Amino acid sequence: MRSAIVLVGGAARRAGGREKYFFTFQGKTFIDRLIDTLKEAVDEIVVVARDPGQCERFNHLGNIQCIPDLRRGLGPIGGLHAGALAVHGEYVFVAACDMPCIHPGVVRLLFDAAAGYDAAIPSWNADMLEPLHAVYRRSALLEYLEEHDSLSVRAMIWSLNTRYVGMEEIREIDPDLLTFTNINNLEDLESIDPAAGHDTDDLRDAC
Repeated sequence: MRSAIVLVGGAARRAGGREKYFFTFQGKTFIDRLIDTLKEAVDEIVVVARDPGQCERFNHLGNIQCIPDLRRGLGPIGGLHAGALAVHGEYVFVAACDMPCIHPGVVRLLFDAAAGYDAAIPSWNADMLEPLHAVYRRSALLEYLEEHDSLSVRAMIWSLNTRYVGMEEIREIDPDLLTFTNINNLEDLESIDPAAGHDTDDLRDAC
């Protein structure tokens, strides 16, 4: 079984207080696009929210389980812990909710790359990684997260037996690397939103 964790619990400060997962692109919300994509690559999806009230925002997802953070205020580390406890697959893809163009082929590539390792992390270079677009071994996550000093995802990656997947390998599936498109604020959204009047034909065709 292959599982996925979608982290939605951020406070949306960089998005002007708006909930990024309900931003709309090509007529669908980010969360709906992400769930539809992951269904092509995994057998199980768990959405991790900051609290039970936020979970209610995702009732429309039907049979997709939403759980709250068990240890609140820890950022992505807290969400990873709750999600790892909830999923059942040996390996799990972890995604942030603000990446509307994730490519299912890249997700499958990362699962294959993770075999025999604790994690498969896309790497632009030694200092620029994609830890929230990556695959982890569930048991390794739980072992680390049960007792740790740092809230840094990067520190966690360094402690694991990690395979770093270079962009040249990912470009074979996603030549323009659109899978890593990240929307941190309203200006980023306007850059890909057709309604904003920008020329986004290349992006629309690819993702």
